[in-house]
Amino acid sequence: MLRNVATVLLDGVHPFELGVVCEVFGLDRSDEGLSVYDFAVVSAEGPALSTHVGGLTVSTPYGLDRLEEADLIAVPASDANVGRDYPPELLDALRRAVDRGARVLSVCSGVFVLGAAGLLDGRRCAAHWRHADALARRFPRTRVEPDVLYVDEDPVITSAGTAAGIDACLHIVRKEQGPEVANKIARRMVVPPHRDGGQAQYIERPLPRDSCDTVGEVLVWMEQHLDEEVTVEQLATRALMAPRTFARRFQQETGTTPYRWILRQRVLLAQELLEGTDETVDAVAARTGFGTAAALRHQFVRALGTTPNAYRRAFRGPQAA
Repeated sequence: MLRNVATVLLDGVHPFELGVVCEVFGLDRSDEGLSVYDFAVVSAEGPALSTHVGGLTVSTPYGLDRLEEADLIAVPASDANVGRDYPPELLDALRRAVDRGARVLSVCSGVFVLGAAGLLDGRRCAAHWRHADALARRFPRTRVEPDVLYVDEDPVITSAGTAAGIDACLHIVRKEQGPEVANKIARRMVVPPHRDGGQAQYIERPLPRDSCDTVGEVLVWMEQHLDEEVTVEQLATRALMAPRTFARRFQQETGTTPYRWILRQRVLLAQELLEGTDETVDAVAARTGFGTAAALRHQFVRALGTTPNAYRRAFRGPQAA
C-alpha cells in the first residue's frame, strides 16, 4: 500500500513540476474520505534551493535520509538536469529504494537523475520531446519513447512534460488505491481523471516557414485546402517544378514528404476542431480531408494513440463525446 511519499529536489527545481507532486500526494483530503500520505519534500543539496523562477527559493528540513522510509520517491524537473552530474548520495539512495521495493517517479527532466542512477538500463522510459535525443545519447541502454505521456516500468515510472506528470501521479494512485480514489483527486484538481500513458504528447511544432524558400507558397496553399485530395504532380505544377525536383526540395526544406506533411496538418486541424467545436466526427473527417469517420479514427490513433472521441472527452469532458 502506498503510504509514504517523498519528492527529492535539486538546485534549480521547477516549481510547477514540484507542485504537481505536492498537489497529488501532499494535500490532506481526509475530509473527503481519502487517505493522507506521509509526505515530505527532501533536499539533495542543502536546506535552501533556488528555483528556475527568479527570486523564488525552496527550503526544507528534510535531507536524503528521509528517502529511506519512502514507498514512492518522485524526482521533479530541475533547471540543469539535462547535462549536470548528481550527488552520489542521491543516486545511491534511489538505487537502495528500488532494491527494497519502493517505486521511483520522474517528472520531465527528472528522468536524467534516474538514468544516472542506472535505473533506466534495460527499461523503456518517457521523456519530454525536447529532451529525448539528449537522454538517448547519455543513456544508450534505455529505450526512450518521446511521443508518450508516461511509461510504467514498475518500479520505475517516467513522465514527459509538466502536465504528463499529473497523469503519471494519478496513474500510480489508480494502480495502488483504485479508480475511485484517483478520480476524486482528479476532480479536486479539475483535470482529466485518466489519460493513458501510451497516448501521444500533444505537440504542435509549427513549420519554420522562413526556411522554406521554394515550397513556402505551396505549403500555404496546402494548409488552405486540407479537405481536398492532391497529388505530388499537382503540387509540383503549382510550384513550377518537375515532380521529382519538387519532392526532393520538399524533403530538404520540411524534413518530410508531402504526404506525411499534409497528413500531420490534417490531424492538427482535426485536433483543433475536436477541441473547439461541436461538429460531429463525420463532419470533422470531411473538413480535414479524411473523408470518413473510420479513416479519421485510423489516422488519429496512429498519430496520437487515442481516438477522436476520447481526445474530445479529454479536453472537453465526458459530455462532449
